[in-house]
Amino acid sequence: MDALSESDRRLVRLFAAGVLGRFDVVRQLRTSCTGSEPDRRWREAVLQVHVFAGFPRQVELHGVLEECGGLGAYEPGEIGTAPDAAERGARLFERIYRDQSDDVRAMLVGHHPDYSEWMHAHAYARVLARDGLAASMRELLACAALTALGQPRQLASHSRGAVRCGASSAQVHAVLDVIADLVEPERLAEARRVVERFAVDN
Repeated sequence: MDALSESDRRLVRLFAAGVLGRFDVVRQLRTSCTGSEPDRRWREAVLQVHVFAGFPRQVELHGVLEECGGLGAYEPGEIGTAPDAAERGARLFERIYRDQSDDVRAMLVGHHPDYSEWMHAHAYARVLARDGLAASMRELLACAALTALGQPRQLASHSRGAVRCGASSAQVHAVLDVIADLVEPERLAEARRVVERFAVDN
């Protein structure tokens, strides 16, 4: 894999705009949809926004999208939590963090044991390990959000995680190009340095 496809670029831009509350960009993307979009990938990306930007932002984003025509019809099997969600979430966590997994778990427990449980049971099991969007794309979306929010430490982990989940380093760099006009220049420059160091092809 090298460059992002046009549909991937739109998804990255939609996600970053949603996280940032740039609803002007969200409206433009939704009203310019053609063909099969919005599709399940859009719905999955929108569901992932609250992990990075909170439920209030998620509520507003859904409202804006509804005003612009919604997100399309659900597919069979799209609603609900998979019975093996906990196991899938745990596998994804291990795939992203590899030999740092125990250290990350210990850090989360150190913050608060309940917070650690929420991260594993909700963020990873119920959201990030869902069907409908590849793990590599979910990690690319994470990179977009963390760049936009100015979180270089977490961007380092998820840049590496994106590659571990099957994205190329070129795709991680392309994510930054897609959202460059939405991000403060200092944040973007720092993100480029982080990605250069940590998004290294296997």
